[in-house]
Amino acid sequence: MTIHSKCKSLTKMSTTSLLVLALAGLLLVAFPGLCSGRAAHHHGHQAEKCKPSGTLESPARGHTCDECCKPGHIYPTYQCSPPVSSHTKAIMTLNDFSEGGDGGDPSECDGKYHHNSERIVALSTGWYAKGKRCGKNIRIHAKGRSVLAKVVDECDTLHGCDQPHAFQPPCPHNDVDASQAVWDALGITGDDVGDFPITWSDA
Repeated sequence: MTIHSKCKSLTKMSTTSLLVLALAGLLLVAFPGLCSGRAAHHHGHQAEKCKPSGTLESPARGHTCDECCKPGHIYPTYQCSPPVSSHTKAIMTLNDFSEGGDGGDPSECDGKYHHNSERIVALSTGWYAKGKRCGKNIRIHAKGRSVLAKVVDECDTLHGCDQPHAFQPPCPHNDVDASQAVWDALGITGDDVGDFPITWSDA
């Protein structure tokens, strides 16, 4: 190759390099978070944020039971829940939907009590979405298994410590309160029953 050809090649390479650098600069100006991944991180952080909307103070003279509100204790309340996805992270708790059980009043969706042999759940206020999921199934995943469960009630994140709520504190903002039948179907037994990490989605 002659020196002239080499110079032509270098000139072509320099022009190409300048174009690439110019395009890269435009991208960084348009999307300043791309280089460090800050944009994606910030979006994810915003999506998962669900802060307490207020507090609820338990009466000084409370009701006595293992799960009841502690007298004078202050509990956070929530109007929101984390966004729902194909694998929404949540904590599953055990609920008794029968009359006289720890679920308190009849189910919010249909005004009825339910047998714990039914695969049913109550969802935190944000996920309950003012009843939009009433009567619909969600799919719960845990321990390599999955099960369909019907939404029949709200797990109230704004109110509690009174008779309609069986004198229990407001629910967490990420709670799936499930019947015994759901726990059995997922094969969760013994000491694991109570508070168990799961994922769920709309079915």
